[in-house]
Amino acid sequence: MLFPILIFGQKDISTNLAKYMQAQVDVNNFSGTVLVTKNGSVLLKKSYGLADYEWNIKNTVNTKFQLASVTKQFTAAAILLLVEKGKLSLNDHLSDFFPDYPKSDSVTIHMLLAHSSGLALGFKDLALTTISVDSAYSEIKKIPYDFSPGTKSEYSNIGYYLLAKIIEKVSGQTYAAFLKENIFEKVGMNNTGVSNNDSIVSEKAKVYCRTEKGFIQNPYINWGFNIGHDGVYSTVEDLALWDNALYGTTILSAEMKKRMFTPHNSENWGYGFIINPFYNHGHQLIAHDGGFFGTMTSFNRFTDDKLFVTVLSNNESQSYIIAYGLSAISFQKDVELPYKHSQIKIDTLLYDQFTGKYGEIEIIKTDGKLYYNSSEMELLPESKLKFFRADNNDRTIEFIQDKSGSYSSLILTKGGVKEIIKRTIQ
Repeated sequence: MLFPILIFGQKDISTNLAKYMQAQVDVNNFSGTVLVTKNGSVLLKKSYGLADYEWNIKNTVNTKFQLASVTKQFTAAAILLLVEKGKLSLNDHLSDFFPDYPKSDSVTIHMLLAHSSGLALGFKDLALTTISVDSAYSEIKKIPYDFSPGTKSEYSNIGYYLLAKIIEKVSGQTYAAFLKENIFEKVGMNNTGVSNNDSIVSEKAKVYCRTEKGFIQNPYINWGFNIGHDGVYSTVEDLALWDNALYGTTILSAEMKKRMFTPHNSENWGYGFIINPFYNHGHQLIAHDGGFFGTMTSFNRFTDDKLFVTVLSNNESQSYIIAYGLSAISFQKDVELPYKHSQIKIDTLLYDQFTGKYGEIEIIKTDGKLYYNSSEMELLPESKLKFFRADNNDRTIEFIQDKSGSYSSLILTKGGVKEIIKRTIQ
């Protein structure tokens, strides 16, 4: 077994960021591009892996990646632009635009933006078909709501798909054309656009899924209607331009930005962003991650520190975990480098002492095996007290024994960042 190496909080942040990413490549086969900047100065900008596995073409800083749900912030910005122009109101109802949609008179634009509409998560299987745009809308209308509109909040791709259709209806332009004219061109994001089923996009990475047998081609995705919640492609440098634009008023006024960056519910959803998620390291953070088959992305703005971290991957690398580690290093926290885990045999009777709740984490013993939060997330021992998740090479749990001999807390390590969590229920 290779033992973990800690990067300690030192002043040479760029060197530590580079070490961390090289370990992500060596251990976890990371493929993609990373950019970390502070106050506009580059701490790390580098590409790894391949944009095309068949032709052995490497990723570069100019490689374009699908953004998955990082797209949502552009959809939200487009809606707020239309609000600012007086073309619609946040209090308008879905029925004002699509009266044939079920419960549309109970859903407002605000609810769609803040994930409180009650609309279901999405239509993943439908996006893999060659169905027409109109037929897709007819099928999506049949998907039942998860809860009554406005009664709580729950993440919804369908809500942002409908926002894209509202943008098209109100503006008279396609979603792609509206974003290009009103956002991308004004910010100077010349390598950013919206995917479709026909166009050839230069320097765009192919996407690959991970399986137990190795990487495979990403499935066909129908970009005719898989927009609003997804669809935008970009580069790390273009995303840095967008990050910078959000500090000013080139695109959105101070009033519209306040609406975008205000948490509107208990889950801290703003418009197109999550505000101060749990992985904020105690710093003000406006962020969003994305994932759809082989695409994995992470976009993070630590606004008080002017720190920007974005990770774009085309081979299902865990960009959000990597971004968490990179931001911790940037804040000069101690971070453990990724390493290869090796399972050992231990007496499973020990597991009885570990079970219980530790904050939001529940450790479960079933049939002589130890699990993390569910029967699908098995924990494998690499020592008597330290375990790694079988499905996640960047997450470990180490149980801590107190003076009385009981295990009263654990150390959760995600992306190399350690957190001590006390046991709450035996």
